[in-house]
Amino acid sequence: MSDLILFWHRRDLRISDNTGLATARQQSSKVVGVFCLDPNILQRDDVAAVRVTYMIGCLQSLQQRYAQAGSELLILQAEPTQAIPALAEALHAKSVFWNWDVEPYSQERDRNVIAALQAKGISFLENNWDQLLQSPEAIRSGGGQPYTVYTPYWRNWVSKPMAKPAETLQNVEGLTDAEKEVAKNASVILPTAKDLGYNWDGDMVISPGEAAAQERLDEFSAKAINEYQQQRNFPQVNGTSQLSAALKFGAIGIRTVWQATIAAQENSRSDETTAAIRTWQQELAWREFYQHAMYNFPELATGAFRATFKNFNWETNEEHFQAWCEGKTGYPIVDAAMRQMNELGWMHNRCRMIVASFFTKDLLLNPQLGEKYFYQRLIDGDLSANNGGWQWSASSGMDPKPVRIFNPASQSQKFDPEGEYIRQWLPELRSVDTEYLVTGNIPDDERDRCGYPVPIVDHKIQQRQFKERYQQQKESISS
Repeated sequence: MSDLILFWHRRDLRISDNTGLATARQQSSKVVGVFCLDPNILQRDDVAAVRVTYMIGCLQSLQQRYAQAGSELLILQAEPTQAIPALAEALHAKSVFWNWDVEPYSQERDRNVIAALQAKGISFLENNWDQLLQSPEAIRSGGGQPYTVYTPYWRNWVSKPMAKPAETLQNVEGLTDAEKEVAKNASVILPTAKDLGYNWDGDMVISPGEAAAQERLDEFSAKAINEYQQQRNFPQVNGTSQLSAALKFGAIGIRTVWQATIAAQENSRSDETTAAIRTWQQELAWREFYQHAMYNFPELATGAFRATFKNFNWETNEEHFQAWCEGKTGYPIVDAAMRQMNELGWMHNRCRMIVASFFTKDLLLNPQLGEKYFYQRLIDGDLSANNGGWQWSASSGMDPKPVRIFNPASQSQKFDPEGEYIRQWLPELRSVDTEYLVTGNIPDDERDRCGYPVPIVDHKIQQRQFKERYQQQKESISS
């Protein structure tokens, strides 16, 4: 009879291309999955209802996948530092396996689980960087230091060999009837998001589960990836992969995704297509750059990277914050993007940069507030990516260009030239002339007729004020 290995799923809600799960299967034919609904995460004030709904959908899919493979996925709802070791002990499991994570909370939690397992004499394996193509320790500068600038990081990262997808779990044994009775006392039936207190009544812009993620990758790889460089910045065009939620929860393996890009390159018939595919590969590298940064500099989770912004003189203006949250700033491209996120739980990446720049450089508000609001709304909310994007937009992070300011009008004119995206999300402005719409220079009588607010700030004045504060901060640090 084979020894039981429990595999603890966290950000890897799939049985294919799962490195830790494949390792467990190599060591035993009896592998049972476990997922813990962690109150330390679910009871935070920055959890999005749409994200919990997506996660529950992924778990439903994962339970079905385990059943097809011959085993089961147990659901726990308790402190993982207590529940995981207790379940392993009750089932007389030989080992508990899991994949590593870069986030500070995850690492602290895992250290506590390890200590509890060791105290019970249960072995463990958690040295798989399943969510990354390259481990953080593998990508270092010539001096052995972690990178803080993307371009040299990319050159090093892409030069390394990339692992092939791991074997899919199959032909495994589940629990015996006696073990199922033991597990029943410790586990729960998978609840709905509403059972957990999260009500998402909107559409799911991204379908949950392993099969849906693979289907989305196949669709993207068949066509849109070939035009990615040209189309990715236009929010009205379906030109991005929309795989961010699947990668956040691990509904698809990153090695599977990378292999799809290699296959697309091999099928490329033009330099333009090859360049487009390379651009998307660079976006995957950005994802890992931010994850490596979070691992190497965990203080990023709670503050700015650059010294100039550690005690920056941000404004405190609740009215401006609420106007931004509700999409009522009087800047059409900003408001359209915010309403898209509020309604769908997702926002186009170009628009994320626009609204974050507006928040920090026009409203002069603390980026941590905007970062948290994103996290409270996004289906793909991920600490590393969200934090990295906000610090990039705020100029407080790892970016060689210290002051980057987006002009909402020029962004609209360049990336929504016909105002299609704005009209979709701001229906009150559908009849407004396109030139007025994309420049934001809507006549007052038109604004009154549409019930659309006047701009809450003046972009030119605000960007000048930001630069002055930035310069003052630099001088105060150097003096």
